[in-house]
Amino acid sequence: MRQIPVDTSTATVMVAKNPQPKVKDRRTGELALDAETGAKLLTVDVMFAANDEVEILSVTVPEPGVSGELAMGTPVALTGLIARPWENEFNGQKRHGIAFRAVAVTSLAAGATKSQAA
Repeated sequence: MRQIPVDTSTATVMVAKNPQPKVKDRRTGELALDAETGAKLLTVDVMFAANDEVEILSVTVPEPGVSGELAMGTPVALTGLIARPWENEFNGQKRHGIAFRAVAVTSLAAGATKSQAA
């Protein structure tokens, strides 16, 4: 499956929704796990602003890669962000889209938060 690296160097990225566990099977509530490490996967919705356009992206991240307080509006860095096109058929209907995955989502406000709390 093709993986396309996404350049975030000129983008402004902020948390749009707090991290949530990624659900593998909605009927059973089974949570998704990373195939390589077995780590629980989280979904972080981010506001991605670049080239005078703003989009909300749902980014899948292994739980150990989520660091700092990630409340709504927190500026973040996305490490190793890739886009992966997908397509499937469900009940005779073809669906397609782009899935986003990152190695890590790191709060850029973590240092400021720690110094204010001290």
